Amino acid sequence: MTRSLSPSKGRRLVSSGAGGFGVIVIAVILLTALVSLFWTPFDPRATDVVSRWLPPSWPHLLGTDLTGRDILSLIMAGSRTTVLVAAGAGVVATAIGIALGALGALTARWVREAVAVFVDVLIAFPVLIIAMLISTVRGGSLWVVVWAVGIGFGVNVARVTRPELRRVQQSDFVVAGRAAGLSPVQNLVQHLLPNIAPVFIVQLSWAMATAVLAEAGLSYLGFGASVVDPSWGILLADLQRYIQIHPLSVVWPGLAITITVLAFNLLGDALRDATDPTLRGAGRRPAGEPRTGPVPPPEVTA
Repeated sequence: MTRSLSPSKGRRLVSSGAGGFGVIVIAVILLTALVSLFWTPFDPRATDVVSRWLPPSWPHLLGTDLTGRDILSLIMAGSRTTVLVAAGAGVVATAIGIALGALGALTARWVREAVAVFVDVLIAFPVLIIAMLISTVRGGSLWVVVWAVGIGFGVNVARVTRPELRRVQQSDFVVAGRAAGLSPVQNLVQHLLPNIAPVFIVQLSWAMATAVLAEAGLSYLGFGASVVDPSWGILLADLQRYIQIHPLSVVWPGLAITITVLAFNLLGDALRDATDPTLRGAGRRPAGEPRTGPVPPPEVTA
């Protein structure tokens, strides 16, 4: 039995407050990134010293910065960087998390122990420190952020998915699949991964949210996107130096980063609830009410 996102679960996801907010915000960001490839109100790289620090008005809805650039156009262009980093880090974290999680759960004992030690060592190094070290050697780049966050959270995904895979592989349908001649990879794809989807989805949403925050922070510090790339972090770094004179200008990139990170986290939680079989039917189980479904088997230790 798998935990897929059926149409009824999709409707429940969108109808929930957190899930609907996350879906709408991320959809708006994706649409903005796509539109910005072809159109922005003004050229985000064009400067105009005559138009420096204009307040919000009809031509410039969010005002202009110290060089006369339109802030709304800069935020629209920066959404492309946000989408690229979030998607790239998510792909890298998924690949590494599944690979390490499967090796740490479905292989021989000595391989599982080696993977566990390897994961524990990597987790000891903060993601941002790794990205800053790589940027120092390779230079500031979006791909440095993508790989650093993807590797860092891929290890966290592996740490969480490993015990889940160990638990699910003892289920009757997995044993039946092996008896029917399914290969380990087929069993992993058809039975194991769908049944750890709630845990995996939450970790992946955190990875994407952290990627957005990491890119903004690293670009703010000069370790992320290059100055020629539109980025909310670079825009925030440029504007914060004048926060005492023009405090409103700093609000817009900061608000964009905050809402995006919040949307990814809320969407991940809503997806977990929508794919959790214990929440079917009447919805979330009230606090204190006993679980009516079958109790999952205990985690299998190595």
